[in-house]
Amino acid sequence: MVQAAGLKRNGSHDIGPVRHDWDRSEAEAHYALPFADLMFRAQSIHRENFDPNHVETASLLSIKTGGCPEDCGYCSQSAHYDTGLKATKLMAQADVVATARRARDAGASRFCMAAAWRNPKDRDLDEVCGMVSAVKDLGMETCATLGMLTPAQATRLRDAGLDFYNHNVDTSPEFYDKIITTRTLQDRVDTLARVRDAGIKVCCGGIVGMGEEVEDRLGMLVLLANLPSHPESVPINLWNEVEGVPVNDTAERPDPIALARLVAVARILMPQSVVRLSAGRQYMTDELQALCFLAGANSIFIGDVLLTTKNPQRDRDANLLDRLGVKSRLNQVQPAAPQSAHD
Repeated sequence: MVQAAGLKRNGSHDIGPVRHDWDRSEAEAHYALPFADLMFRAQSIHRENFDPNHVETASLLSIKTGGCPEDCGYCSQSAHYDTGLKATKLMAQADVVATARRARDAGASRFCMAAAWRNPKDRDLDEVCGMVSAVKDLGMETCATLGMLTPAQATRLRDAGLDFYNHNVDTSPEFYDKIITTRTLQDRVDTLARVRDAGIKVCCGGIVGMGEEVEDRLGMLVLLANLPSHPESVPINLWNEVEGVPVNDTAERPDPIALARLVAVARILMPQSVVRLSAGRQYMTDELQALCFLAGANSIFIGDVLLTTKNPQRDRDANLLDRLGVKSRLNQVQPAAPQSAHD
C-alpha cells in the first residue's frame, strides 16, 4: 500500500504548511490508509487547527425557490425537470429577517440565503443586499448563494456586509459535464475568484452519491484544495432523493465508512477549512455523524428543511451534540416560542 505523504511509519505525522499543490494520487493514498491510521491523522490535524469539541451551526433559507434555468441533474429547482416544485418570487425582506431571527434564537450562528438563479439581476441584488445588512444587524454571520456573479455584484454584496458566498463545484472536473451542461466548471471557478477578490469568504464543496466514482469525490477535494486559497467552508452534501431529476437513475450514496474516509481526506487536504455535514444528514445515523466529527467535520445546518429537502430536527441535533460533549450555539440557547413571520 502506498504510504500517504507526511505520515510516518510509527503513526505520527508531520502537519507542515497548508498546501495548494496536492496530487490526486496523494489523496487516493490517504483515502486507502487503514481506517485507524486515517482517522488518527485527520483528528490530529483537526486538533492543530480547531477545538475538537466544537461544532458550528448554520441555518439555510430559500429566499427564491424554483424556476432556475440551469439543468443541474440533481436539483429540484431546475425548470428543466418536472419535480412538482412551484416556483416562487423573491421573499420580502421582513419575512427573511424574521426567519433569521428565529434561527438565531434556536442556535444558529450563521444564516445562509439561497436564490434559484443562474445569476442575479441588479434589481434583485438591491433587495438581497438589504436582506444581508438586516441579518448582519441581528449579530449573525451572513452567507448567500445566488448563482454566478460579476465582479461589481460581488463588491456590492461585500459592502452590504456579506461574510460568505456559497458556490459549489459539485463534483470532479471529469464528472461535471455528466450532471450539468448549462454552465461549465470554469464558470464556477471564475465566480469563486471574483468573490475572493471582493474580500468575501468562500463556501464551496460538492455532492456525493450521484453516480460518481470514489476517484471523482477525491478529485473534487483536490480541486478545492488546489485553489489559490482554500474555501473557508467546505460543505459535503449527500445526494437527496428528488423526484423527476436525472440523477435518480444513477444515484448511489456512499456507505458510512466511505463517507467518513472522505471527510477525513477533506480535513487533511484543507486543514484550516470548516468542513460541514450539509444536505443528506437525515440519512445518517448518530453514530455516523459522530464518526464524521471525529474525522474532522465541524459544522452542520440546523432546521427541519434545507431549501427543498428534509433535515434532522433541532432536538435530535441538540441531543446528539450533548451526548458527544460537543459545544455549539445549539445547546447554549433555548428556542423561542413560535411566532408569525411578521412579529
